[in-house]
Amino acid sequence: MEEIITNENLIKEVVTVPMIALRGKVLLPKTFLSFDVGRAMSLKAIDKAREIKSNIFIASQKNAFQDNPKKEDVFEVGVVARIKQIVKGSNNSVKVQVEGLYRAKIIEYVNTNDMFSVIVERSDYTSSNAIETEALFRLAKNKIFEYSLLDKHLTKEVLIPLTDIEEANEFIDNSLNVLSLKEKDCQEILETTDTVERLTKFVTLLTNELEILKVEKKISNKVRENIDKSQKEYYLREQIKAIHTELGDDEDEKEKIKEDLRKKNLPKEVWEKAIAEINRLDKINPSSPDYSIILNYLDWIKQLPFNEVTTDTESLVEAKEILDSDHFGLEKVKQRITEYIAVLKLTKKLKGPILCFVGPPGVGKTSVAKSIARALNRNFVRMSLGGVKDESEIRGHRRTYVGAMPGRIITGLKNAKSANPVFLLDEIDKLSSDIHGDPASALLEVLDPEQNTTFRDRYMDIPYDLSKVIFITTANSLETIPYPLLDRMEVIELTGYTNEEKLEIAKRYLIPKALENNGLKSKNLTIKEDAVKEIIEGYTLEAGVRNLEREINSVVRKVATKFAEDATTKKQVIGKTSVGKYLGIKKRQRDLALTEDEVGAATGLAWTAFGGTTLTIEIGLMAGKGDIILTGKLGDVMKESARAAISYIRANAEKYNISEDRFSQTDIHIHVPEGATPKDGPSAGITMATAILSAFTKKPVRKKVAMTGEITLRGKVLPIGGLKEKSLAAFRMGITDVIIPKENQKDLLEIPNEIKEKLNFIPVSNVEKVFEVAFGENK
Repeated sequence: MEEIITNENLIKEVVTVPMIALRGKVLLPKTFLSFDVGRAMSLKAIDKAREIKSNIFIASQKNAFQDNPKKEDVFEVGVVARIKQIVKGSNNSVKVQVEGLYRAKIIEYVNTNDMFSVIVERSDYTSSNAIETEALFRLAKNKIFEYSLLDKHLTKEVLIPLTDIEEANEFIDNSLNVLSLKEKDCQEILETTDTVERLTKFVTLLTNELEILKVEKKISNKVRENIDKSQKEYYLREQIKAIHTELGDDEDEKEKIKEDLRKKNLPKEVWEKAIAEINRLDKINPSSPDYSIILNYLDWIKQLPFNEVTTDTESLVEAKEILDSDHFGLEKVKQRITEYIAVLKLTKKLKGPILCFVGPPGVGKTSVAKSIARALNRNFVRMSLGGVKDESEIRGHRRTYVGAMPGRIITGLKNAKSANPVFLLDEIDKLSSDIHGDPASALLEVLDPEQNTTFRDRYMDIPYDLSKVIFITTANSLETIPYPLLDRMEVIELTGYTNEEKLEIAKRYLIPKALENNGLKSKNLTIKEDAVKEIIEGYTLEAGVRNLEREINSVVRKVATKFAEDATTKKQVIGKTSVGKYLGIKKRQRDLALTEDEVGAATGLAWTAFGGTTLTIEIGLMAGKGDIILTGKLGDVMKESARAAISYIRANAEKYNISEDRFSQTDIHIHVPEGATPKDGPSAGITMATAILSAFTKKPVRKKVAMTGEITLRGKVLPIGGLKEKSLAAFRMGITDVIIPKENQKDLLEIPNEIKEKLNFIPVSNVEKVFEVAFGENK
């Protein structure tokens, strides 16, 4: 550091001095200023001033970003200054402190090559009106005082020396030096010569600055009213927001959300709801839980597919090929989907059907729904209803609850990413209810084409159009589905498979799938047709093919183990005789329900949720008082059917040569084996009547006869359901003659030909014909 001393004994009106072009600052007379000097021209000017011990002229650049200014880039009016201190810095730069002496104007540039050297002429301020000057001077002091009240940076230490200044121009220059004003405003006042005019400009400038400070304070106060003082981060965010509001700047988070929602072209009501929620964000503390809840809600609206749809397949041939390639049989389902595509092709607009696939487990209800989605070129989403007992699972929770979320219908549509998916509601017959409501009732709106155009989830609270969705439900039984819900669905029955159908399914789908899943190829293993038949008949007893798939996989896994242990293993060929080697002893034999013609026992046919089955009705007569004993876990309907059968036999006792006294002296015990399994329904009526009559008359019932039908007190035989499943069960058990109600004769059209060829169906309208066939009186 060094002190620079200049010759002060002579201040000429016109002088030649070195010049520095100052960037971003304005030096004023009778003020001090410190600045960094790094440019070569400026450093040479300082060196020259030190060398000749002269003052230096400092003028501001017109453009602070100009690194190599020319003479036209520098203002003509500047200040002649005395260099007070020089402090050397890094990179050959120096920090200079100067004292402004007087205002001057450039007359001529002497040197502009390696440094600026100019001839300047002193230009003092002038005053034309002393009274006006004094008035404006006092006003200026008041404005400075008022400014100090708003600007905390203008401390008492700075303010007191300013108020002690008695000369107006010196006051202006010193005030400009301590205030944070724009350089162009300071330069303009510096270039103004007349004191009154300078004061006027100064007061005007100060008045504008005061207005700006008042707005800033207003913004600050507005922010502070809405927040806690301890929340510094939130305070800064609110301050920025308030500034944006004051400036009319809309580029913030809510505008981005609005833009995202605008692109979705939302329905009017949904758009208005979203805007209302966005506006609520301005009134809520971001640290509040409600803030994140609203953002989450808006995110759900953004992700829901209101107008996003996939294009349906219009090619009937292509759709049929996809359905046939995925599933064997299931003609009713395939025909219904083909009809839908055909109508859609003609009308171009069609509400999604609501289908209910009913059938035993393993027949392909769920997998065919996936194939339908693929055939229609739609997205697929599955929702399991098994065990669902809370209405909110369907409709969602209101947002007032902690952890609230939309129901599974809306969630499924969000995951589907389209407004027209194939939506599978699996196991609809397994719904239950409790104190939280009945989900079956909530599904009434979802599955009603007249209502689901404006479905309202409780969480979303906006209408959503479900009419484009194809809803498919699955069930094993219709008995547990409430009638109002069942009435809204188009029921399509998927019956069990015959052995021939199972064989085709195994060959086309199950065996290739098992080979692929277990890392084998057809060159490694062949399962012959007779082996598949052996697995079907000896190791499975089902309506579907689920257990068949398990057994085939078990065989393939054992073969895969051989190849894993020894890579040189030859191709394995599995025939009928080698099945037992892989699966062990047979799990079932194809035996009759009755091994011989028996007295007091008859074979009936029953339908369950797992397909058809045979059941044996046993009758025991004991000396007693005419009591009726029913065992075998029978339901109320089946118990009533048993009493109706007894009443018919008793009413016609004389016809069958039975003494009336026997009924009052004999206890009748009716038992249906497998007592742990619940049984119900009226279709065993004629079977019970046959077994009871056999017990009283000692006539044996033919072992190869099975029957199904409801009996009345007049001996009429009423129709039953599930004939195909019951027929398949009779075929599996080796029955040859099946007695059916005459009114079920039309249902024989649905029985596969291979079954009809091997079973003798005997339609009857009254129980007399049943007895004739069962006792062998009319074969």
